[in-house]
Amino acid sequence: MSENWSAVAKAINERANELGLRQRELAERSQVSQAIVRELQHNTVQRRRSDRTLEALSLALDWHPQHLLALLYDRRPPALGEPREDMEDAVSARLAVIEDRLTGITEQLAALRADLAAVLDQTGRRGPG
Repeated sequence: MSENWSAVAKAINERANELGLRQRELAERSQVSQAIVRELQHNTVQRRRSDRTLEALSLALDWHPQHLLALLYDRRPPALGEPREDMEDAVSARLAVIEDRLTGITEQLAALRADLAAVLDQTGRRGPG
């Protein structure tokens, strides 16, 4: 599951502008360091952030706690008042995607191995067993 940090940056910037919040005010309101808010707003450092960081920013921007987390994974953000998504279900869904990708990679590697063995057999370069 890919992460869409540019969508997170765009949403934070648009909402902060709507609410008239400066970066420092957003940092204070969310209790997230101004450096992290700056990195997220400018999308300068793409690394996994704590779900709590994104939740704190979502709440500071008057959104559902999982708004930014949903945008990060290209899902529809929940509306205020909607129940929180069960994180265990979200983790299970992400693990299923990872398992599918690993299966595909394993199949590709097996096919490459077979192709390489065939080429080596044809050129007589393959050694004994």
